[in-house]
Amino acid sequence: MFTEEEKNKTRRSVRKITKQRLKNIGLYYLQRFETSTENLRQGLYRRIQKYAFQNPEFNRGEAEGWVEEVLAEFQNYGYISDERYAELKVKNYMAAGKSLRYIQGKLKAKGIDENLIEQFAEEQEYDPFAAAMRLARKKHLGPFRRDEEERRDNRQKDMRTLVAAGFDYETVMAVLDSEQAENAL
Repeated sequence: MFTEEEKNKTRRSVRKITKQRLKNIGLYYLQRFETSTENLRQGLYRRIQKYAFQNPEFNRGEAEGWVEEVLAEFQNYGYISDERYAELKVKNYMAAGKSLRYIQGKLKAKGIDENLIEQFAEEQEYDPFAAAMRLARKKHLGPFRRDEEERRDNRQKDMRTLVAAGFDYETVMAVLDSEQAENAL
């Protein structure tokens, strides 16, 4: 359908990767988002891989060294901080009613140390029952359903939703057995 020449015209070539280009990519990302060191590292590595795929003679080892230099420079300037990122994310996730297990999974995927996550969770005085009640209110589960009949009919579904969100069985049962939504919080 397309000739090889037409395919090459539509395929956008990737700009050459240099240390300055990696620095600019990182700065542009940091202008828009707070991130962890590991997350930014992975993003820069993806850019290197993309360029290296189109240019097989490119030296990946040298470019990966540039990434480490750029990350060290950003950390020295205070542009990236795993502690600041973890604190921000823990606060936001807790305000949204997420479980501690969910928070740990998300932040570990971003390269944050588990001890750091635990530390910020303790500082925020994490209460699993209150977090589960916030989620139940948001999703209209358990005591936040319209009437008792609907509550009984959807008990298993509500249970599954709360357990999938990372809450333990005892917390889920406490939320679902709460009598009135108004008195629950």
